[in-house]
Amino acid sequence: MTAHPNPSLAACPGCLAVPRDAVELAPEGGRLALSLPGIHCQACISTVEHGLNAVPGVISARVNLTLKRALIEADPELQAADLIPVLTKLGFEAHELDLAVLSATQSDKAGRDLLMRLAVAGFASMNVMLLSVSVWAGASDATRDMFHWISAAIAVPTIAFSAQPFFQQAWTALRVRRLNMDVPIVLALVLALITSLWETSLSGEHAYFDAALTLTFFLLAGRYLDFRTRAVARSAAEELAALEVPRATLMRDGGEQEVAVGTLCIGDLILVRPGGRMPVDGEVVSGQSELDRSLLTGETLPVFAEPGTVISAGEVNLTGPLTLRATAVGKDTSLHRMGDLVAIAESGRSKYTSLADNAAKLYAPGVHILSALSFAGWYLYTWDLRMALNVAAAVLIITCPCALGLAVPAVTTAASGRLFRKGMLIKHATALERLAQVDTVVFDKTGTLTAGTPQLTNLADFPQADLELALALAEASAHPLSRSLAQAARDAGFSPTKVTDIREVPGFGTEALYLGVPVRLGRAGWVGAPASACTTAWLDTGDGLARGFQFTDALRPGAADAVQALLTAGKQVFLLSGDSSGAVEAMASRLGLTDWLAEALPEDKVEKIKALSDQGCKVLMVGDGLNDTAALAAAHVSISPASALDAARVASDIVLLGQDLTPIAEACDVARRATKRIRENFQLATLYNVIAVPLAMAGLATPLIAALAMSTSSITVSLNALRLR
Repeated sequence: MTAHPNPSLAACPGCLAVPRDAVELAPEGGRLALSLPGIHCQACISTVEHGLNAVPGVISARVNLTLKRALIEADPELQAADLIPVLTKLGFEAHELDLAVLSATQSDKAGRDLLMRLAVAGFASMNVMLLSVSVWAGASDATRDMFHWISAAIAVPTIAFSAQPFFQQAWTALRVRRLNMDVPIVLALVLALITSLWETSLSGEHAYFDAALTLTFFLLAGRYLDFRTRAVARSAAEELAALEVPRATLMRDGGEQEVAVGTLCIGDLILVRPGGRMPVDGEVVSGQSELDRSLLTGETLPVFAEPGTVISAGEVNLTGPLTLRATAVGKDTSLHRMGDLVAIAESGRSKYTSLADNAAKLYAPGVHILSALSFAGWYLYTWDLRMALNVAAAVLIITCPCALGLAVPAVTTAASGRLFRKGMLIKHATALERLAQVDTVVFDKTGTLTAGTPQLTNLADFPQADLELALALAEASAHPLSRSLAQAARDAGFSPTKVTDIREVPGFGTEALYLGVPVRLGRAGWVGAPASACTTAWLDTGDGLARGFQFTDALRPGAADAVQALLTAGKQVFLLSGDSSGAVEAMASRLGLTDWLAEALPEDKVEKIKALSDQGCKVLMVGDGLNDTAALAAAHVSISPASALDAARVASDIVLLGQDLTPIAEACDVARRATKRIRENFQLATLYNVIAVPLAMAGLATPLIAALAMSTSSITVSLNALRLR
């Protein structure tokens, strides 16, 4: 997307989604949405809204800073393409969002459901705790029994409602005869309620209603934190998907018609203007132009297109209008067919077992064994079923994994929030753990280490007259080499010379008359120049001597710093690219890398990563193109820029929201420290159990001790996680 994408992402850890009615209330055809990744304050909001509202045809424009999004009500004939240049002039990056995609994915029932259950449990636990304080302070006999019955009336329906996620997950595990962390949770809650009701009916001193509610509250807090971390990734994926081409120009009955891409069929004739991205796979039936295939193949040089040329969805038309006949649409395009290869590659990565899962395998049976031993021991010692059941319930409650339930989500949420503010979105639940293990980093070149835009390298080699002539020709073209040349000449202080009869020849270059002499700027063969090993635009001044303007890929911001930081941290860094050997070798030399591979097919990249993995390396793959998708899935952990294709973003674990690559090295450090915090939290939880379990098994864990112990351990774990922020 890319990614959603974003670009920068219009989502944040503090919000779920834009309200459904914010999308659906506007009349059909009069609603536009723009992603604004660069806004950050009230001044930005004011500038954007005033700029948009000043455009004829705009009825109203509202900016949501949290979502980094503008919603515009406008006349039906006004398009996003008319508004984006306005925002560009104001200094803001803008991308069109597909409202159909957004409106279909805004509702998040699961998040609201968890939050509601958490709120009910919190409210109930506070009220029952107030009643329990009275009991602990000395209330006895009828007063104590009344408080216990009131607590029961609050606790039983609250737990029946709020703890449903744990009941459902425990039942799912038991049906297939396995244990998970929810089984001891449910057993503790049920046994605590049964024991407490029994004790209350017998006018007993102790009841565990407050402990059971506190347990439910803290575990729901951990569950919600975990949900929020994943919900941000889902929201990001939806936002990034909305950045894909939403509409296409259909040629029908001799006219043009704007239609949704989803309505296109095989055989349709589609017009793609210069600068547009191909919405489908197809074949060119008329027109000549050049195609940018860098996101798909890694090629930096534009490819000439003419009738008969086969194109793929995602390629960018550069210079001339093309009419193509669709041969594959929707899920049948080349972008989506990569899914099978990705699924095969992901099968190896799916074998990774998280720290939380490993802890659950040991914890669940251990808790059950301790509780059973406590029950058996006390029953054989006293032959008092009531006493034995009370001790068993206390053991289950005091060992129930509040701290363990918070250990991972608290750290993950803190780390994900920090990285989000740095411009990185964690998509996968175990991505941080895997990123912490990385010792080898593999970079794609085009679109990843480079910005995918050419940069003029030999401006100083040309006399002023040639530069002014080249500038005049370049400014008449939309070709990326011409735009780069024009920008470099303008920045150097040159002005275009006067030419006449200037015109662009799609697929070849620009020509004009200068003092009555034909002059050209374009492809080597068109101006009679020899082929060049590097990216070159040729100038023919009419004297028969072609002069070459040489270009190299412009590095992404922070690319050199990120590579150097990774090398300094002791990691191996490789460069893999589908580009030519000369271009890849030059880039490797520029970044100080000695390990590189050029002209690599998608299968070659996957094989290289598998070879490194077989050597025991934990590989981080950073890539953005269709040819990187399988490699992203095959790596131990993967990152793709927000500008990547949808297939690459789906295959990656982490999305880089901005253009700067600097956060990659910091992400590795944050992941390492996050994993350290998770282990520390497990150690704190274990230490808590080492101290608390003997007290519970000895029959010394009163409801007050159980509630205080659970709360203390949970708060300690949460505070330790917050150290990452």
